[in-house]
Amino acid sequence: MTTVKANQKRRQRDAKPLADLVGKAMTPACRKRGFASVDIVASWAEIVGERYGTRVQPDRLIWPRRPDLTDPEHPPEPATLVVHTDGATALLLTHETPQVLERINTFYGWAAIGRIKVLQKPVLAKQPEKPKSLRPLTNSEEERLAGHVEGVENDRLREALKKLGAQVIARNTDNAA
Repeated sequence: MTTVKANQKRRQRDAKPLADLVGKAMTPACRKRGFASVDIVASWAEIVGERYGTRVQPDRLIWPRRPDLTDPEHPPEPATLVVHTDGATALLLTHETPQVLERINTFYGWAAIGRIKVLQKPVLAKQPEKPKSLRPLTNSEEERLAGHVEGVENDRLREALKKLGAQVIARNTDNAA
């Protein structure tokens, strides 16, 4: 019995968020494109804002060659960020390049990007899907659901369970009246 509990504790301790695992898996692919990590790609919409978040896609970073990596008096030169977008958005982005550069460099914490090169080609970003509307519950379904959650003393928990139950029942087409 104790070994079963020990194994359960170890499994709980070893559980990691999926986002951490995906980030680690994508980092080698991002490094091939010049990105040090997946951070800028994953946070792109927050960095550039709503206008460019889905219309502009970072493609790669081109870093200039550095003759001496150990010379502290010559900091690294900023990189060129290559992005792709459609023609109309490219025109807008070109006019707002200084603001976008400032936001990207603020994200990095130093002047990492000095130039943005815009390529006009389609963006592969997927638009978020709208959630499906659920059917309304029948009176008997609402009464049955209220009966299940009436024993819960905490009001917030009861309302959350009621909302969850309503969504589960509404999605279940087998019991539809």
